[in-house]
Amino acid sequence: MSLDLDRGLFGRLRRDAGEAWALYTHHPFLKALALGTLPLEGFRRYLIQDYLYLIQYARGYALGAYKGETLEEIRAASKIMAAILDVEMPLHIAYCVDWGLTEEDMAAAPEDMRMLAYTRFFLERGVAGDKLDLDVALAPCIVGYAEIAQWMLADPNTVLAGNPYASWIEAYAGPDYREAVATAIETLEALGQRRGAEARYPSLLKTFRTATLLEAAFWGIGWPA
Repeated sequence: MSLDLDRGLFGRLRRDAGEAWALYTHHPFLKALALGTLPLEGFRRYLIQDYLYLIQYARGYALGAYKGETLEEIRAASKIMAAILDVEMPLHIAYCVDWGLTEEDMAAAPEDMRMLAYTRFFLERGVAGDKLDLDVALAPCIVGYAEIAQWMLADPNTVLAGNPYASWIEAYAGPDYREAVATAIETLEALGQRRGAEARYPSLLKTFRTATLLEAAFWGIGWPA
């Protein structure tokens, strides 16, 4: 399915984030990953912190369920949280085994300060604000990965044959993930209409841009200094 990333509230936030969005979606980490030249140890560091991130990401949607004001909103947040815990997390753990990483090793790893800054930011936005503030802070992650995989597959410079990261690229370009992203964009649009996004736009943009810059910083975990 084709993703329309330019429409509605998300599209406006994405455009107005400006350079921050490009820093996130075209980070040197990603360009090296697409070429297959990213150092393996850097990718392992990223995988460990991504495991720890997913735990906090699930907490974000648990908070989203708490912040929901209708049964529909509660169910939607709960469904995503369950998908993270019961589908995405087991897949991540299984994938990491091929990289010599056990769940026990990843769970015992210290949290990188960049991962801490990002996850605590979106949790704080959910605690201090409402569900719209939280969902805007979470949006760069879920949608950005689909855009990243999309440009990688479209870029003639991307190498898939023999690339150790090819399965990572293909997973985020797959139809199941793209469908989840389309649903997230639609859900954010409807939530924004119910919660007065137009009047609150400057604050929402600030949240979105900060979350986007924190996403860009997260890639630095796996990128050589």
